[in-house]
Amino acid sequence: MKLVYDESFADSRYSDDNAALPGRMEAAMSGLAKATWEIVAPHPATMRQLLLGHDGAYIAKITEDRRLFTIASLAAGAAIVAARLAVAGEPAFACIRPPGHHASRFAGWGHCTFNNIALALLALRSEGLIHSAFVIDIDQHTGDGTRDILGPWPEAMVFNPFEEKAEEYVALVERHLDTIESADIVAVSAGFDGYLMDVGHKLDTPDFERIGGLVRTASKRLCGGRRFAVLEGGYYLNDLGANVLAFCKGFA
Repeated sequence: MKLVYDESFADSRYSDDNAALPGRMEAAMSGLAKATWEIVAPHPATMRQLLLGHDGAYIAKITEDRRLFTIASLAAGAAIVAARLAVAGEPAFACIRPPGHHASRFAGWGHCTFNNIALALLALRSEGLIHSAFVIDIDQHTGDGTRDILGPWPEAMVFNPFEEKAEEYVALVERHLDTIESADIVAVSAGFDGYLMDVGHKLDTPDFERIGGLVRTASKRLCGGRRFAVLEGGYYLNDLGANVLAFCKGFA
């Protein structure tokens, strides 16, 4: 597996929301630093790539805030790099911000600017690299923006599991993955705010590893293991690194 990351994501000055908390990216990367996975540098998404999922007027509005546009376009570009790695047979995790799953075609909310995972999948489709995709969003909150952008693409499936207890949640993930019959690639909106000490008060660190493993197994059955994940939420910084590492261990 490879990690897609740039030190620019550690700059918290682009916003004052929870996803832009100072030290958040350092916390997320702290666990990954213990692993031996290669870090791949991203490059910003192009305007053509951004227009695959977002309205031109919305993008123009974001460009008015140069600092926000710079980091948000880099996050989208990092997701695209991770998706390309996956298509080439190398699982990848993009450790990025701002997150994206609440960003729709015409607007963004919930700390999100561009829909990183949707743009990555649309970029692959536009180049004829995939025809279908399966997205599992394990963030505590619904990926409404992802559903909005990918809605017109019948071969793109988006699944948001919701259960109140960890065992039921993991069991639901396993059952649903077993029902998927085909997909050219599997993508994960990897939010960690469902953690016991975060807003979800539900999943423990080993649960993230179990979920990562379930996705890995499903991707091997569906599409030869082509899979990538992008960071979404996760705000309890004391354990964010451990949770990210746990997921990546299962996912890899």
